[in-house]
Order: sequence, then C-alpha cells, then structure tokens
Amino acid sequence: MGKVSRRLANGLILYVRYMAWLNATPKPPPGSKRAKAEEEEPRVSRLARMKLGKASPPMPPNPAQHIIDRLIEMGISEAAGMGVVALSWREINAWCDGTRIDLSPWERRLIRKLSVEYVAESRRAEDETCPSPWRAPVTKRERELEEERLRMVF
Repeated sequence: MGKVSRRLANGLILYVRYMAWLNATPKPPPGSKRAKAEEEEPRVSRLARMKLGKASPPMPPNPAQHIIDRLIEMGISEAAGMGVVALSWREINAWCDGTRIDLSPWERRLIRKLSVEYVAESRRAEDETCPSPWRAPVTKRERELEEERLRMVF
C-alpha cells in the first residue's frame, strides 16, 4: 500500500471509528446502581443523546465520501449468530454483483477493513468510559465561553 492510499485509509478509518463511537449505546458497569436503574429506562446512543440536546456533532474530515457511501449502502456490518460482525467478502461481492458496480480490489479490501474497524469500535464504545477516537479542534469562541462559565462558578 502506497503512502497516498495509506493516508486515505487512515482518514477513512478515523471517520468510521467516530461514526461507530457516536452510534454506540454506552452501558454502565454491570452490578452498579446505575446499571440496575437503567434496566427500566431505554438506553440511547451518544448520537441520539446529542440530537435530543439539539447538538449536531462535528465529523472528522472525510477524504473519500463515495467509499463511505458505498460502505453504508452495503450495511456497514451484518448480523451473525452471536451478534454483529464485519461485512463478509460474500456480502461485498454480492453488493458489487447486484449494483453492477465493479469495485477494484483495493476498494474491496478497504471496505472490508472499514467494516472491521466499525464493528471493533462499536464494541469498545459500549464502555461508557471509552474515549472518542476523534475530537474537533476547540475554537476561540468555545474557549471563551468555557472560561466565562468557570469564572461564574468562582
């Protein structure tokens, strides 16, 4: 894999991992009081919680939107007997046959890799203490607002 394609892949992996983190539904530690209290309430994903607060999360740069679009059209992941798994080669090939879009071998490998990364990050992100794989740069205005809030506390 050349430098350009490696840089492209790394950018897309970051994008997909952040998508997975946003769509994950965090769980409190088993046996904790919060875990027992949350059994009665429906759990929501981080993205749904942000949308309830009228916040739209910023997304990392996406160097190849068409590849992400194809991944989403394929389904990002698939169901298996014990849960969610990455897209299989059979599923990727079936999508290519069904849509009559002949992806090059490197695109097929990249889509498979992105699916693997999405599923792995989804599982990691179920831990409520899992840090975000990406964070938007803090703007000067956000910094000023936060400093003002701190001054109000003291």
